[in-house]
Amino acid sequence: MKLTDWIGLLCLIIALIILWQFRQILLLLFTSVVFSIAINSLVRRIQRFGLKRGVAVLLSLALIVFMGVVLISLVLPPFLDQFQELIKLVPIGYDKLRIWVNQLIENPPTWLPKLDIELPNVTQLAQQFGPLAQKLLGNFFAFFSNSIANFLQFLLVLIFALMLLADPQSYRQGFVRLFPSFYRHRADFILSKCETTLLQWMGGIVITSAFVAFLSGVGLLILGIPFVFAHALLAGMFNFVPNIGPTASVIFPVAVALLDAPWKALVVIILYVIIQNLESYWFSPLVMQKQVDLLPAITLTAQIFFATFFGVLGLVLALPLTVVSKTWIEELLLNDLFDKWGAEE
Repeated sequence: MKLTDWIGLLCLIIALIILWQFRQILLLLFTSVVFSIAINSLVRRIQRFGLKRGVAVLLSLALIVFMGVVLISLVLPPFLDQFQELIKLVPIGYDKLRIWVNQLIENPPTWLPKLDIELPNVTQLAQQFGPLAQKLLGNFFAFFSNSIANFLQFLLVLIFALMLLADPQSYRQGFVRLFPSFYRHRADFILSKCETTLLQWMGGIVITSAFVAFLSGVGLLILGIPFVFAHALLAGMFNFVPNIGPTASVIFPVAVALLDAPWKALVVIILYVIIQNLESYWFSPLVMQKQVDLLPAITLTAQIFFATFFGVLGLVLALPLTVVSKTWIEELLLNDLFDKWGAEE
């Protein structure tokens, strides 16, 4: 290698090290790009009616805010009322569960091995919870600080997304100018393909979330759980967050089921496990393979990779990051580099 090649390689390594130090900020910026692409798709649809872009952006934001208010008004009030009732009935429900479990242990069915355990009563449970409550109270300041940091990060994402939405072409042209002049037209094409692929991925997420919401609603309706629509809507919304969301979505229906009968809570957990396995291992890979041509093994590997190196935010953004990376690798590395080498030989 020539001296200039070594200098170029050294500059590349230094640039990668600098980018790695700012990886969290870059992830937040990428989140803003994903949001702006989603909203920009709605803006373009509204512009087809002959409206100017500024008016279309304002209408899109107003529509999103309106839908958010409607969703919150549908989901939040039932849960607030149910939560107040739940606080009053938790001790009674726990005593019912304790008696039921203890009776099951004392007189187990033939298929269940004998277990020498006994659940504590409410008073004993409160005494055991005391040290934990003190520890949680001691960590309140750290929790408060993290909450402020998360809010500021969300604010940064929102502001940057609005800036991108106001004038996307200027930012796009600035990014394209980072490439050599002979490759700028090609880079612009790849960016357009990334945008299309991300929109297809978002469509796939909406389809899988609707699938989860429908099955959850049908299952909870059969079990007779109150507020079926709110629970189903919440399950579909939480499905947007991989792995963490489905686990969190089961908390509310289980809590409501406990007020009725302990066995219903167990059946709800089993129902949600079955639905999530159907979605994760059958429906979602099928949809994603058709929408963005992502193989199931690649999806799972990407989630593990990005979660390991970038934390929770990397897990949430694993699929859009994979979609964009796949597009750039296919177009830049395979089509423009490796395929041309093979053609020259």
